[in-house]
Amino acid sequence: MYQLFVEEHFDAAHHLRNYRGKCEKLHGHRFKVIAHLQSTKLDENGLAYDFAQIKRYLRETLAQFDHAYLNDVPPFDKIEPSCENIAATIYSELQLRFSESPVKLACVEVWESPTSGVAYSP
Repeated sequence: MYQLFVEEHFDAAHHLRNYRGKCEKLHGHRFKVIAHLQSTKLDENGLAYDFAQIKRYLRETLAQFDHAYLNDVPPFDKIEPSCENIAATIYSELQLRFSESPVKLACVEVWESPTSGVAYSP
């Protein structure tokens, strides 16, 4: 099994509506996002999938969140913009790009700081 991963980031602000503590106030993060994919085979060039294409898909998925107030961006206008929900949302949108591909999206990591993050896989 081959495991591929690419990393991108986006900057955004949010607040947690139902949280009591520092995060209930408006604040921002540079979110680091890592997409992990899996493949059992390689193509004729010895590649499981083109890293440039994976990065393009990830950047396109993240563009809607970059420099945004997440609480106003669907689905976070209805659900908490927690790191957990952000990871699940990115996974759901990104996995559509690989539905007919030889690779499978295994998980998405979202880091809100250098020491705190979430990994989501269904």
